[in-house]
Amino acid sequence: MARKKKSFMTPKASRRKARKRLSTTSARVKKEFTYRGYSMEELRGMPMWPEDGHDESIVGLMPSRVRRSLGRGMSLENEHFLDRVTRSSNKTIRTHRRDMPILPQLVGRNIAIHNGQHFVEVEIKPEMIGHYLGEFAVTRRGVTHSGPGVGATRSSKHVPLK
Repeated sequence: MARKKKSFMTPKASRRKARKRLSTTSARVKKEFTYRGYSMEELRGMPMWPEDGHDESIVGLMPSRVRRSLGRGMSLENEHFLDRVTRSSNKTIRTHRRDMPILPQLVGRNIAIHNGQHFVEVEIKPEMIGHYLGEFAVTRRGVTHSGPGVGATRSSKHVPLK
C-alpha cells in the first residue's frame, strides 16, 4: 500500500485559501447608520431645540462649534434656506450658504454649493451631519507648475540632460 506524501501548505497558499473561503461567504450586511446612538428616523423625529421635559434635541447632539453657532440663533438666510429645502421636492437646490450646518433634515437632498466660481453639486449623506456645507465645496485649487519661465534665475533654468 502506497503512502501518500504529507505536503505542507506555504503561508502564501494558506492566505489564498482563507481569502477564497471568505469570498464564498454571503454578502456583507450593511450596518444601519447611527449618529451618536440615534438612527436617522429618530433624528428626524427629534425637535430642533430642547423642549420642556425633553433634553434630547438635534442641537444638543451636534459638535461644539455647530452647537455654539446654532445656540446664538440661526441667521435669517440659513432659516430661509432650511425652509426652501424642506418645501422643495427632490430637485437640486442652489445656495451660497456655506456656513449652514448639515442637519438631519438635509440628508438625502442634492444641494449645489457655490465655491466662488461655480456651483458644486453634493448629495448629502448621513455621515455629513454636524459638518458645514462649505466643507464639501472646495474653494482652492492646487497649483500646477510648468517649467521655469521668463525671469527665472540661471540655476533654475538648468535642465539636466539625463
